[in-house]
Amino acid sequence: MDLQDPLSVCPHRRGRLTLSLSASIDLKDRVSRVVAFNSYDYPQGGERGNLIARLIISSVRMPVLGPFFATQEPRPIFRAILQGGYVDKTKLPEDFITELLRSGRRKGYDKVGRGIFRSLKGFDRARERYPRVSAPVTLVYSENDWSKPAERDRVANALTDVHRITVPRTGHFSALERPDEMARILLDAA
Repeated sequence: MDLQDPLSVCPHRRGRLTLSLSASIDLKDRVSRVVAFNSYDYPQGGERGNLIARLIISSVRMPVLGPFFATQEPRPIFRAILQGGYVDKTKLPEDFITELLRSGRRKGYDKVGRGIFRSLKGFDRARERYPRVSAPVTLVYSENDWSKPAERDRVANALTDVHRITVPRTGHFSALERPDEMARILLDAA
């Protein structure tokens, strides 16, 4: 089971590891496996993509000006932020950017996105539950993912039945950059 949508973009991906592992504990008898791609359970994730991402995401979190920044998504800036998650920047599809921008303009979405960015520190507390995960877990990280090796090790060391895979020459958005490799990993895990 993987509750993560591999095509999701931050802030949604944040907490997916926490969510999928917590669900495997709570739904113990109904979960046979967890496969997580480039998931992370630390607050700084998307900010590590590039300088533009760091500036925009930290601005969205600001108490007074944050709501204003949360509604601003000029296409060139949004593209630059997303490109921080790619090794091969040509793999970022323009129609994907269009769809993300369209869905991000839905009523109330800016408040939800901002709320997620502001609540990320709370995801750290869920990490205490990881040792209770009984389902086998496959952790798949791209070589150039935003997570640091020590963070990946911390998650893996908290689990009892874990298999780790590192996908070479790939960034955070592995499902878009190397979809065939991601599909092969899922089929192998099944």
